[in-house]
Amino acid sequence: MFRIDMTRPAAGTRKRAATLPARARTLIRRAVPGALATLMLVAAAPGTAAAPEPVRWAALGDSYTAGVFVGDPSPALGSPDRDGCDRTAGAYPYLAAGRLAADPPSGRPVELSDVSCSGADIADIDTARQTPISPVQPPAGGWPDMPPQIDRAGLSAATDVVTIGVGTNSLSLGSMFLSCLLVGMGRPDDATPCRDAFENGGPLLDPESIEEKYDRAARDYATMLAAVHRRAPHAEVITIGYPTIFPADASGCDRHDTTELAARISGLGLVSVTHGDIAWLNEVTTRLNQIIRTLTELSGDTYVDTAAAGLGHDACRPAAQKWVEGVCGAAGPYWPDQLTSGLLTLTCSDGRRTTYVHPNAAFHAHVAAQVEAAVRAVLA
Repeated sequence: MFRIDMTRPAAGTRKRAATLPARARTLIRRAVPGALATLMLVAAAPGTAAAPEPVRWAALGDSYTAGVFVGDPSPALGSPDRDGCDRTAGAYPYLAAGRLAADPPSGRPVELSDVSCSGADIADIDTARQTPISPVQPPAGGWPDMPPQIDRAGLSAATDVVTIGVGTNSLSLGSMFLSCLLVGMGRPDDATPCRDAFENGGPLLDPESIEEKYDRAARDYATMLAAVHRRAPHAEVITIGYPTIFPADASGCDRHDTTELAARISGLGLVSVTHGDIAWLNEVTTRLNQIIRTLTELSGDTYVDTAAAGLGHDACRPAAQKWVEGVCGAAGPYWPDQLTSGLLTLTCSDGRRTTYVHPNAAFHAHVAAQVEAAVRAVLA
């Protein structure tokens, strides 16, 4: 960013103004304002032209925005600035910012403030204090909680662009998936024990039914969008949907493969989600994307659809095709190969890490291109 030097010349270095004859002073006073303005413009030296204002972009979101295990941690491991949010340099905000830097929109440099955080739900964007959950080098007393992301990003009237990728944690999709793994034990492929439990609600898995979750998420999302617009009244808001995590047709999923939607749990052995419930989980994420898209469009904002482009790249695909890793998958060496939730510990082997249905580098690269295009479009 360029600085315009507005300092005055040092004392004694300025020339004394010549005294004008009275008639000349009278003519100058009678000169039209436009002529004086023209003289000022002509007299301005080319080197004093102001640098273009930067595009101030705030990236808000959860682990699908933060990156978690894709690329180098940011801040770096061991840095006192680490906050437990698991942002990485391989995540789409950083990649898109790099593309925009290579060809600045309208010649304006982009300043990215990425405050996305793994584990964030919708309320953590605008109202709630979040306690990060990173398993990587946590401090002895645990990660300290943090203000809402709109505060951490410093949203204001000067903010130009806000991108938001959040929603699955408000449905408790991670816990829901773990429940589906457990209730799928010993059940035939076409069974839907998880769908049946969540559609009916009750104490077995969750007292809140899936329809109640949708309603709550929709209310929270609408409230959050309104809060973002209040804090950044001149910003263009872009929401990012979720990819195709689970296939609509699960017949090709291998229920014995932990790189897909099966898991090894200490004391229980191999567990897996039934094909029927995998298809239902696809319906859940599709419904969430519909909620996000509808509320985004009602707010006059821009929605980025990552699910359509992600068809054929779900967690049940071969490694070279998938954009979403399975329970175990490829990740940075700093990422753990075990994940503990309550009394349950998921384990991975053969050099794989507990990626737990999160996007990989291929996803982030593709979405970076989509987000770059969206940012350019709203600024055009």
